[in-house]
Amino acid sequence: MNQYPKELKESIVARMLAPENVGVPELVRETGIPKDTLYCWRSKARNNATPTQNSSSGALSSEEKFNIVLETASLNEAELGEYCRRNGLFAQQISAWREVCTQAHAPLAPKAERQQLRSQTQRIKRVVPADVRDPLTTG
Repeated sequence: MNQYPKELKESIVARMLAPENVGVPELVRETGIPKDTLYCWRSKARNNATPTQNSSSGALSSEEKFNIVLETASLNEAELGEYCRRNGLFAQQISAWREVCTQAHAPLAPKAERQQLRSQTQRIKRVVPADVRDPLTTG
């Protein structure tokens, strides 16, 4: 079994993940490292790429999310990818947080519109079985 330098492994794993997303077959041709090894490295990296968590609450606070949005606002795609890898975050999370921040001060829909939406939601709940609405709750 070959031992690969830590720096080489880290650089290849970084290329397999976002934002580069270089394919395993291309890296096999380029490096000569067996495809099974590369798939294993990528799988482990993806499994370890869980969002950072606040030890007391188990999730990031709104303030922490807002600070991350501010920190990453001026980063390009490559820099954002590096930031995410370094902090155990996903670019999609930051994008969603940014959207929430931009919508925070949006005016509320008129009362009639909110009531119509509420009645449509109730009608859907009566017509559509719960297991179809939320497939994660079926067992």
